[in-house]
Parts: sequence; C-alpha cells; structure tokens
Amino acid sequence: MKHLFLFLGITASLLFSSCEGDPVPPGEPGINILGQVFETTLNFNLDTGNNQYVSQIINYPFEVFESDAILVYRLQAVVPLGDGTPADVWTQLPQNVFFNDGTGDIFQYNFNHTFLDVQMTIEGNFDLTNIGSENINNQTFRIVAVPAEFADANLSMDDLLRQIEIDASEIEHISN
Repeated sequence: MKHLFLFLGITASLLFSSCEGDPVPPGEPGINILGQVFETTLNFNLDTGNNQYVSQIINYPFEVFESDAILVYRLQAVVPLGDGTPADVWTQLPQNVFFNDGTGDIFQYNFNHTFLDVQMTIEGNFDLTNIGSENINNQTFRIVAVPAEFADANLSMDDLLRQIEIDASEIEHISN
C-alpha cells in the first residue's frame, strides 16, 4: 500500500510539474496608487471662548479629493533601536491624555479637515490654560491622505447576502 501511494505521488508530481499550457498575452499594467504623507511641526494657540487650543489651518501640499480618508498621527517619542539609531513613535489621533492626580481631568488631541486643509485641536474637560507648554509647543504631526472613492452601491442586507451567496440562516447569532 505504501508503494502504491509513493507511485501515485511521484506520478502526480511529474505529471503536474512538467505540464505547460499555451502562453497568454500579458495583462494590462496595474495601477499603483499610494497615499500621500507629509509632516508639520506647530504650536497651538488658546481659543478661550471655546476652551480649546487650535493650530493654524494647514493646506495640503498635494491634491486631496472629497472622498479621500485623512489620518493624523502625533509624534509621541523618539526611541533608540537596537543598533542605536532613532525611531519615531507615532500615535493616531484622536489621542487622550489622562492626568494621574485623581481629578479625572483629560484632554484630547484631535483634528478637523476638509479636502483642502487640516487643523489640529486640543480639547478637554477642564480649564486648558493649565496644560504645560510641552503639550502645546513644537508638536509634530504626520498627515496621511489615503485615496478612496465614494461607494455607489445601495444594497440592503438581503441584497448583500444574495450577492455573496450566503443564506441568512447561516449567520451565527451571538447572545450576551
């Protein structure tokens, strides 16, 4: 029996590895679309009327479309790698900062954007004039525009299940 399986295995590998079909014409070249990224270092200014800090409005140095997704990261730290070279540590916004003083005070780095520009903000649940200058000055941000298109499908759940050929009874329901 072992010899039969060995013979079938060798025959199958020879048969399938030595076959070659007719060559086909090459396909059209694909599109390589990458997101655009830039960094900026800025200081925040206090907007006392709204109890928040705001940055200046920053125009994108490249074209951004209304449908593109915008991500913003704050430089959290620079740490040494094993060989001693520095590496940036980035934190995605929104980013909460909690105080360990028992007050429950919290502030948050956040951002607003359009397809023309982006603005970073600091918002909190206390008088923000108490934030240290290390949190508002010389803050470096990485802004990423991820290309995207608006979805044009208007599917109901039933349409979607039919499209992917799944019966609703096959969906597992999880209860608490």
